[in-house]
Amino acid sequence: MNIRGIICPALSNLHYLCKIYFHDSDPSVENGVERNKKGKNKEMNIFIKCLALAASLITLNIATPMQAQNTDERKGDGPLVVIHTPYGDMTVRLYDETPRHRDNFIKLVKEKQYDSTLFHRVIEGFMIQGGDPGSKHAAPGQALGSGDLGYTIPAEFVPSLFHKKGALAAARTGDQVNPEKRSSSCQFYIVQGKTWTAQELQMISARYGIQFSPGQIETYTSLGGTPFLDTQYTVFGEVVDGLDVIDKIASQPTLPGDRPVEDIRMTMTLEYAPGNAISTRKAPQRKRILKCN
Repeated sequence: MNIRGIICPALSNLHYLCKIYFHDSDPSVENGVERNKKGKNKEMNIFIKCLALAASLITLNIATPMQAQNTDERKGDGPLVVIHTPYGDMTVRLYDETPRHRDNFIKLVKEKQYDSTLFHRVIEGFMIQGGDPGSKHAAPGQALGSGDLGYTIPAEFVPSLFHKKGALAAARTGDQVNPEKRSSSCQFYIVQGKTWTAQELQMISARYGIQFSPGQIETYTSLGGTPFLDTQYTVFGEVVDGLDVIDKIASQPTLPGDRPVEDIRMTMTLEYAPGNAISTRKAPQRKRILKCN
């Protein structure tokens, strides 16, 4: 067995997770979850245990099954929204399995709520975040990320909807003030992430108690994503065209606080909504999408 092929990716994963957590980089409202010194020490102890777990994987069969979720291929076509940016367009399909988030997002798009807002928080290898209403007229260098519309949305966790690259998910405040994990009314993020090995996913599964299905493992090891966010933030859509735009935005230089040096503004249009009279074009032909099982 190639020991280096197991341990080296585990060390890389440990560095990545440390960067995300100790850089305070959760996709949360108010620029991340507050973490005190005691909490950080606890996280470090957990990461050390994860490293020990990675070493123990040498003696495990990689085909050891994780408990599969009931994740049949999604049926039907959800609404399409196009996010227009200076770096190109992203077409997002909203999931019918998360109706509260779907309907809220469509409402805000119709109201032009997102037009002229910024992608105000960008972390390469992690995600791009936007939707803060306070960003429309923000001064250069102004701290952003705490804006909202005065309400939250109940979490809608669906096992088959996960944080693969291109996933559209709702930002939220941290667990300390939001134990129900309710979503922001308007702030969202789109996953860029990275690819993971099966061994790394086993580490994450042990750390967070997440059960990845075979299809999710295949997606995370090929397309990539942020698997450690699963079951923590509501995923309610995915980019079906324009994944390269995520990479272009994520690669832009940023200021302290992860705001891009140059403002990246967006506008949105509702392209297709099944059964909705305001649809702007005919229903698209069904595209082949990745299975979520």
